[in-house]
Amino acid sequence: MYINFESDKPIFLQITEGLEDAILAGAFPEETQIPSITELSVSFKINPATALKGINILVDDGIVYKKRGVGMFVATGALDQLARKRKEQFYDSYVSGLVVEAKRLGLTETEIKSMIERGFIK
Repeated sequence: MYINFESDKPIFLQITEGLEDAILAGAFPEETQIPSITELSVSFKINPATALKGINILVDDGIVYKKRGVGMFVATGALDQLARKRKEQFYDSYVSGLVVEAKRLGLTETEIKSMIERGFIK
């Protein structure tokens, strides 16, 4: 996980997204422990409250849960939940804009599909 201190994105959101990325990549399988608040704050030289804020987003979303006295763990079903969330974000961030621009340019669905397929070949 990487934290960009020069980014406009708040550090706590970078923590959240970094952990989400790690879960999606399989670094933290379901029912395994994630790094503690202390480990994150020491590793990235950030305030523990910032790390906690990032992890609390995952707790609120049901991605991780706390085992009292033990630590934070990836919830069962977290991988599917994250994949659904990211797919929806992908649509909102990329596909919807692509379709709007394609229509503006007069491109057909077939032409767009062809362009996308060409991108997968490279």
